[in-house]
Amino acid sequence: MKATAKQTGIQGRIINVASNTHHRSDASFFDVDTINDKSKYNRLVAYGHSKLANILHANALSKYLKEEGSNLTANSLHPGIVPTNIVRYINLNTTLLKILAFVAQPILKSIPEGASTICYLALHPKVKGVTGKYFINCKEAIPSKQARDEDLAIKLWEFSEELLKRSNKKVS
Repeated sequence: MKATAKQTGIQGRIINVASNTHHRSDASFFDVDTINDKSKYNRLVAYGHSKLANILHANALSKYLKEEGSNLTANSLHPGIVPTNIVRYINLNTTLLKILAFVAQPILKSIPEGASTICYLALHPKVKGVTGKYFINCKEAIPSKQARDEDLAIKLWEFSEELLKRSNKKVS
């Protein structure tokens, strides 16, 4: 992407899909030695952790890209509540799921509506040069305090590098 952006002069845009459920994360997943401990796993907590990690990653990547002077941006977003197949991982009976879907109907977004902020960040001239930000409904929004923590973003970056080093050693 860096080479293409430099060669063409067209800014590249990296977009991480997150979620407002990142507010539920306490960032306790930053322990390389226990990250795969099945006894501590909770799928809803893990989902919140993963969405916080997506925001932190975009923020750290944005910082590194700026420092390099590359013609790339990195942002994250909450697409809204979109009825996708993610519910197949929730252990709810079909009747309860149908009731929840009916009650949630007023706040659900269609798939095109959920994709609108992604398309906005990828294509709209108003966000040219905007980087390291979080968006909801095609507008910049303020994520959780943890998601704005630059030290935590760097810690995640270093944590990810450590995981990669460990996995490369296992492959060798």
